[in-house]
Amino acid sequence: MNAELKNEKKVIPITPVPTEPEAQLVSLYAAHEKIYPRSVKGVFSNWRWIMVWVTQIIFYGLPWVEWGQRQAVLFDLGVRRFYIFGLVLYPQDFIYLTGLLIIAALSLFLFTAVAGRLWCGYACPQTVYTEIFLWVEKFVEGDRSARIRRDEGPMTAEKLARKTAKHLIWVAIGVWTGFTFVGYFTPMQAMMSQLANLDFGPWETFWVLFYGFATYGNAGFMREQVCKHMCPYARFQSAMFDKDTLIVTYDAERGEPRGARSKKADPTKLNLGACVDCSLCVQVCPTGIDIRKGLQYECIGCGACADVCDTVMDKVGYPRGLVKYSTENAMLNKWTQKQTLRHVFRPRILVYTAILLTIVLAIMVSLFTRTPFKVDVVRDRGVMARVVEAGKTENVYRLQVMNATESAQRYRFSVEGLPGLVLTSQDTVSVPSTEARTVPVRVQLPFEGAKPGSHEIHFKIESLDSPGVLLEKSTFLVPE
Repeated sequence: MNAELKNEKKVIPITPVPTEPEAQLVSLYAAHEKIYPRSVKGVFSNWRWIMVWVTQIIFYGLPWVEWGQRQAVLFDLGVRRFYIFGLVLYPQDFIYLTGLLIIAALSLFLFTAVAGRLWCGYACPQTVYTEIFLWVEKFVEGDRSARIRRDEGPMTAEKLARKTAKHLIWVAIGVWTGFTFVGYFTPMQAMMSQLANLDFGPWETFWVLFYGFATYGNAGFMREQVCKHMCPYARFQSAMFDKDTLIVTYDAERGEPRGARSKKADPTKLNLGACVDCSLCVQVCPTGIDIRKGLQYECIGCGACADVCDTVMDKVGYPRGLVKYSTENAMLNKWTQKQTLRHVFRPRILVYTAILLTIVLAIMVSLFTRTPFKVDVVRDRGVMARVVEAGKTENVYRLQVMNATESAQRYRFSVEGLPGLVLTSQDTVSVPSTEARTVPVRVQLPFEGAKPGSHEIHFKIESLDSPGVLLEKSTFLVPE
């Protein structure tokens, strides 16, 4: 028996392996779904449209304002002069541009620390032009539901006509925006003359079309995608937030649990919060987010959800403020509006404000007290120093005088710094308004006036027609 068992062969069972399903391509990219923002009326919507009107009146109107015999605001790159009403700035005034950029950055920090993305929600060009283009879209194609039905339906003659009309208006707005933008660098009157004669220059044509296309594409098609994916501000804004920053907030404690109910129903008996789950806050959001999920980086702080939620609360008879501007600390500690505002103006905000006001005041004082002309002293490189009659040493310089006023000015030169130093050439010059003139001057020194080497001297330039004196440093060379 044992021998038989030993001789018996062992059988190893073979279990069939199930065949693997065919590999499927899984895309990690979610196709963009078009957002159809619903129209809304309310306090924040009114403020948003006020900012649209203010910014566009300024942008479109300034190039048409005249100041004396010229355009009030003109950045003339050809002659390197910047005209801002009564100010005439030269490239040497770059410090003022630096100050302006610092003011813009500090203002952004201040507004963000106070109330989040105020700039994005109310004054950013992307927001402003998106509002304008959405208004055109609503005017031509109808409200939100009509636009959705039309886009989902087949192409008809009416759909084609409405779409064509909308895009023609968009293109007109974009081109006019580009034309206005170029009008800040080329006088608007000259551009209108070129337009009438179809004689646009190459760079004007390029920038009109480029800026117009950017406006048409960003506001007509990309819209919220610019705010969500292209704008860096959305990514680093959280670094400027804290628990006392005013942001658009959903009161979850009051609103949850959400649910639909009749207008006459008692929510306490149904164990429901104030949110009726109408989803209108999502429908009005220009970036398509649900504010009830908390603050998200896509939120631009426009307050549209707060406006529509207040409307719903009025209809169902509940108190307003389910969605509102508030702070994290205010929601946690149930502060009143006065308590919230008192904590908003905290030391951080006061420091930002003080620094901002100081810089603004310094720049304003510098602008209004600056000498209305500039002088550059350049040594003649061809003749560094030479000995002339009577054993005198002579140096030749070129004084470039820039008149930053709106009228012709006369200037007188003199030189000081060494005993016996005299100016032996032209000592006065007349410079037309907002122009520059280069004047060669010769400076002589008696032989016994100084030792060989380089000596510091100063040119004194005095305006004869308006108050102002400048001292410009240079060097006088005495050969061995």
